[in-house]
Amino acid sequence: MISLPHTLSGLSKATWTDADFASMGWHDCRIHALSIGDGADNELPPARLLLDLDYIVRWVQPSGEDQPFTFWIAPATLVFDGAWNIDCQLGPLHDMLEIADIHRLDPPDDNPEPLWHIEGQNFDIRLRAAGYTQFLRTPPQHARRQMLTVAERSGISFVEQSFA
Repeated sequence: MISLPHTLSGLSKATWTDADFASMGWHDCRIHALSIGDGADNELPPARLLLDLDYIVRWVQPSGEDQPFTFWIAPATLVFDGAWNIDCQLGPLHDMLEIADIHRLDPPDDNPEPLWHIEGQNFDIRLRAAGYTQFLRTPPQHARRQMLTVAERSGISFVEQSFA
């Protein structure tokens, strides 16, 4: 079992929210699955957007000139509760979905909920939601690539529980 903080990866906690937005980054995080599901009973708006992704906790600087970056990665579930006005555009899918950045934009109208823009290499998702919660489901693993294999991440999951 891992204890936090995890010094090697730099991980200080396993559950993150929109309050942590300024200290988070999703560049090159791979999305393995996306789900639009129902919210709690009688909750409005009723939708939830869930992403199963490989969250890059830390990029490790190469030790030598000819060495590549390595990465500390954890399988994660990113959840936008009460999501509405979800708009998705997919480009040619010759590769997996990879996040370029996630932006929190000021509301374009009188509704106080921000506009979230998940910008990808070959996709674009925009939605309105008050915020998000991201659950790191397992301790970070040190990897040579920017993604984990299906076996390393124990398959596809939308479990909303952190490992610690």
